[in-house]
Amino acid sequence: MSNLSSVIKSIQDVMRQDSGVDGDAQRISQLTWLLFLKVFDAQEEELEMTRDSYQSPIPEELRWRNWAINEEGITGDALLEFVNGQLFPKLKAIAGDAERNPRGYVVRSVFEDAFNYMKSGQLLRQIINKLNAIDFNRQAERHQFNDLYEKILKDLQSAGNAGEFYTPRAVTQFMVDMVNPQLGEVVMDPACGTGGFLVCSLEHLRKQVKNEHDQSVLQRSVRGVEKKQLPHMLCTTNMMLHGVEVPSQISHDNTLTRPLRDYGPADRVDVIITNPPFGGVEEPGTENNFPADVRTKETADLFLVLIKHLLKNQGRAALVLPDGTLFGEGVKTRIKEQLLQECNLHTIIRLPNGVFAPYTGIKTNLLFFSKGTPTKDVWYYEHPYPAGVKNYNKTKPIRIEEFEVEKAWWGSEADAFATRVENEFAWKVSIDQIKAANYNLDQKNPHVGDVQSHDPEQLLADYARLQGEAQALRDELKEILAKSLASAG
Repeated sequence: MSNLSSVIKSIQDVMRQDSGVDGDAQRISQLTWLLFLKVFDAQEEELEMTRDSYQSPIPEELRWRNWAINEEGITGDALLEFVNGQLFPKLKAIAGDAERNPRGYVVRSVFEDAFNYMKSGQLLRQIINKLNAIDFNRQAERHQFNDLYEKILKDLQSAGNAGEFYTPRAVTQFMVDMVNPQLGEVVMDPACGTGGFLVCSLEHLRKQVKNEHDQSVLQRSVRGVEKKQLPHMLCTTNMMLHGVEVPSQISHDNTLTRPLRDYGPADRVDVIITNPPFGGVEEPGTENNFPADVRTKETADLFLVLIKHLLKNQGRAALVLPDGTLFGEGVKTRIKEQLLQECNLHTIIRLPNGVFAPYTGIKTNLLFFSKGTPTKDVWYYEHPYPAGVKNYNKTKPIRIEEFEVEKAWWGSEADAFATRVENEFAWKVSIDQIKAANYNLDQKNPHVGDVQSHDPEQLLADYARLQGEAQALRDELKEILAKSLASAG
């Protein structure tokens, strides 16, 4: 079907006519639970052909094929009554857990916080009929839909809050390529959002599959955790679109609310690739799940501590972090000191302005490290704009081809990156220099002079960062004072 994009657009246009759906986020949420059931049913058709004993976890009358397929089927008030009175309550109540009924567990976790916003059964029927024009069992159409799905995810980010933004596909691809997950390793994203890093990792690992055993290993290769309902639903659907039969390892949870000491050997993984939320703070009390010397309310800092803890020995990580983490002091200094003592932070890619535009103007960095060996040197690479480009934007985003120079320069950790050389974009800083700078990782490129930015977005971002740091320092001083008064009393 060549006109898939227009089908999704027409669905969203129909939703705009419904008085119950308010705004992009609700439209996407409404579309996603419908998509999930449609994709789930298409996947079940495949399983029924390949497995004689397959049984659906969804009650027969609630399966998409039995209430949604017929264009002249249930509609109007009767459809609304069915969806609100039977479909949602029963799917939310499916029995079983991730071990005994994993596919049922996935359905229940997707629907536990889902909601039908539409108030017109006639309009809902129109949308269902339009969705039925998409055949998810046709490989070409599924591939085409994957690209369209990316657009839906971008639309979601446009409707999101601060700290929730879409990671450009080029950045995701580069990070996965450089970490290079291997079949048999488990890849985790502890703040997986809609699943971009996990999907990219799956496609990277799929190239290594040679037989049925490898295929079964691939099915168990990714883990993700997402605390918000809508991105979790989108991620689960995304996993199914990319061939994961039982995405039960995509948890609807918050990794930061579990005490760090409760994560044991079974929770540790080989690879972590993530873009954790930053620019925000966690709810009061979350920091108490972490050791006293690294307690903070800032989300990005807590995730850095967690990621280091969740890696197996010799495990590898790649993550996106803001400039503020690199030069921040106080608790940030202690976190960075521990990171450099316990891990080899071998590479920091410094991204230019606009990579995450229009979602944020904060400058970001890609950190690559492996656990078990202390850092001796940190290599920096300042990613340049392509010729003729002064900034990225929605219509001209960063492209994967731009990272070819970094890939050619990269080398191998096995030989301590012996082939790397300094150039106008690359430089090396020793651990002694970093210690002398009080673990400030914001090391400037020595091959260029200081450049004063006059970009309004950057100046505003710098101002917001300074304000945030000042507030964090005030909070820390208040905490020290409160403890001091408590001990004196």
